[in-house]
Amino acid sequence: MCGIFCLLSVSPAQIEWDETVHEHLKRRGPNFSQDLTVGDTNPGYQCLFSAHVLHMRGLLTPQPVQDDAGNVLLWNGEIFGGVPVAPEDNDTAVVSQRLSSCNSSLEILSILSSIRGPWGFMYLQKSADCLWFGRDFFGRRSLMWRFDADLNALTLTSVAACSSGPDQSAWKEVPAVGVYRIDLKAATEAGPMKIEVFPWARGLVDLISGCSEAVLKSVPSGCRAVMNPEDQVLPSPVCPLNTSIPESINTEEVHPDSCSNDLEQLLATKEKNNEVNRLIDVLSEAVRRRVQSLPFRMQDDNPPSDEQANVAVLFSGGIDSMILAVLADRHIPALQPIDLLNVAFKQLEPKRQKESTKKPKKDKNKPTDEKPGADSQVHNPFDVPDRITGRAGLKELQDLNPERRWNFVEVNVTQEELQEKRQERVRHLVHPLDTVLDDSIGCAVWFAARGKGFIAEEGEQRPFTSAAKVILTGIGADEQLAGYSRHRVRFNKSGFEGLIQELAMELDRIPSRNLGRDDRVIADHGREARFPYLDEDVVNYLNSLPVWEKADLTLPRGVGEKLLLRLTAKQLGLGQSAILPKRAMQFGSRIAKMENKHEKASDKCNRLFTE
Repeated sequence: MCGIFCLLSVSPAQIEWDETVHEHLKRRGPNFSQDLTVGDTNPGYQCLFSAHVLHMRGLLTPQPVQDDAGNVLLWNGEIFGGVPVAPEDNDTAVVSQRLSSCNSSLEILSILSSIRGPWGFMYLQKSADCLWFGRDFFGRRSLMWRFDADLNALTLTSVAACSSGPDQSAWKEVPAVGVYRIDLKAATEAGPMKIEVFPWARGLVDLISGCSEAVLKSVPSGCRAVMNPEDQVLPSPVCPLNTSIPESINTEEVHPDSCSNDLEQLLATKEKNNEVNRLIDVLSEAVRRRVQSLPFRMQDDNPPSDEQANVAVLFSGGIDSMILAVLADRHIPALQPIDLLNVAFKQLEPKRQKESTKKPKKDKNKPTDEKPGADSQVHNPFDVPDRITGRAGLKELQDLNPERRWNFVEVNVTQEELQEKRQERVRHLVHPLDTVLDDSIGCAVWFAARGKGFIAEEGEQRPFTSAAKVILTGIGADEQLAGYSRHRVRFNKSGFEGLIQELAMELDRIPSRNLGRDDRVIADHGREARFPYLDEDVVNYLNSLPVWEKADLTLPRGVGEKLLLRLTAKQLGLGQSAILPKRAMQFGSRIAKMENKHEKASDKCNRLFTE
């Protein structure tokens, strides 16, 4: 994980730093920071590169990486497959070496498309005077851009800053529809800066006038996006979504009152068992890659403390996070703890009913020495739904592996702290997104990823802060397995055809709706978000299945949505968590109830812009 930045200027004006952006970048990469300025009087451009490294793989490799030929790489990614990386190797160095050997755009595209894992990058190809940049197929790493017409300068960065005035909406996310190239010689010419697009070869993106619609909507003012002149594309790392529709459905098999409601009986069928076992295999391998790809330790290094976890899980006790915790348990050494980060926002005490003015009649059978309030329950303002299911999930995990130390971290947030940190940090990280939903989820994930709270030891609470650099998150499960209520609505209205269209749209828009924001929010703590459900092999497998094998929305809520994942949970030995209905994070953590309860998720959130 890194914070990467490039300011490309094609005018003689002095390049100036935005100090707020610089501070945000440094928080992403606390282990090493370095700036590098590269210029050329002919054709007349200047690039200011700034990299801030969070050491995650192999040996620490300083960035920006400049090779003997003058090529410069800034890499914010992880290679989990496709390109070999030895345990002692750093993937930044591996990518730099491979790109340095490229003599054509096709060779560069071939390397990038072969990488399995999340990435965002910037690469100055000195021999061709070209600047390349982009994000992976799913957009799992943040990258934003803006153009300053006064300075004739384009800025690319992992994270920006929210500002007031006319510059408020200048930042936009770079669409994850391909990679981009700027011919630096042509950039010095008069007119808009031309950005060439090399799109991913996928059927979900319509090309309009030689350029994708998504790029046309988000290209910075003062720039012009065009299809690359060779019409070259990157091969898609995942297969197309299976769009087959069944000719008929046996209503007896899917009737809500049938025995199909019993997950164990469904699991007993040969077909379901095969599908479940295959999903366990690919998902377990995806988790293994993400919990074992850690900094390389030399033999003379001090051994890691068994008291500190290397890996944490954003944990609600729901099915997505429970499965990640169970699979992580398979691949993390037994003596190392796993941190379960559970966030709750303080709720107001329930209003007491007014006492009657009439004196209650004495009950002759009731003891007179009973203490007042003996039957009343103490209200815990942090006992929100996700805290309750989280504790239940913790018990299930402890039953499955009582030898593991499971650190259930209760992250408790008051309204005062929420308002303070939103203004100080979160609004800058969420930017340029600006809805009520972005505010709620951005704040909830930021506090959870901070990992600062309490754990219970011998019946008492003690302060605790997670030391984990890796945070596993369950995003991607609902989008692929029809986990949201809108999927059921679409199915009831338009059947399988409508549901397939909805799922195709979900995966296509996940970079712009979720992943860039979540990457910025989590990385602000010097931790790295890893997304096992969006591993290319996992997506490939789920895309290959017909939709009715992944979800059966004729079954009741808590069973039919994400049916294949619920069967997987049962196979892994989980109990009640396998049949919990979907509950969105903003409701489970109760952040949505803390301030304006009458807002709609899609409303513009004024709190993100209040100075």
